[in-house]
Amino acid sequence: MSDSAIVLKREITATRIPQGEALTLPQGTPVIITQALGGSFTVVVPSEAGLYRIDAEYADALGKKDPADGASAPSTMSGPVSEEQVWEALKTCYDPEIPVNIVDLGLVYKLDIEQTADGAKVAVQMTLTAPGCGMGPVIAREAQQKISQLSGVTDADVQVVWDPPWSPDKISEAGKKKLGMG
Repeated sequence: MSDSAIVLKREITATRIPQGEALTLPQGTPVIITQALGGSFTVVVPSEAGLYRIDAEYADALGKKDPADGASAPSTMSGPVSEEQVWEALKTCYDPEIPVNIVDLGLVYKLDIEQTADGAKVAVQMTLTAPGCGMGPVIAREAQQKISQLSGVTDADVQVVWDPPWSPDKISEAGKKKLGMG
């Protein structure tokens, strides 16, 4: 996205990639944004020679606007939650190292919606591109939060599974095109 360093304007919490551990980056830390997708930022911290994921709530520390500011609120349409709505929410979740959403990467294996009198219960099974990646809980939590924001969803459960193992053949045609594979 940019090759020039940005100095953090305040202390923030970031997630180390691929370990998935949360840590504090102090005010004044230089970072380089490599990806800004789905409401989060992936940055390189040159002094640490590492990649970190920064949530949208810290956009101001990067001198950026929170992507949610001014965005339309979650849908308030009445009626049952549709699969299409959930798939669209999942398409706003990105692997912080790959500029393709988790749906087009082929990481979402199963989506179930149970309509109840109180609303919809959504269950998702997804995987990761590599077993043992510490970002799994982070990506799953983001997917769960985005599904939970849909009007009519009363419960969202996102589980990371390993069977079947992920492989590049699961990437959609749109994802392959974005990655220069097709």
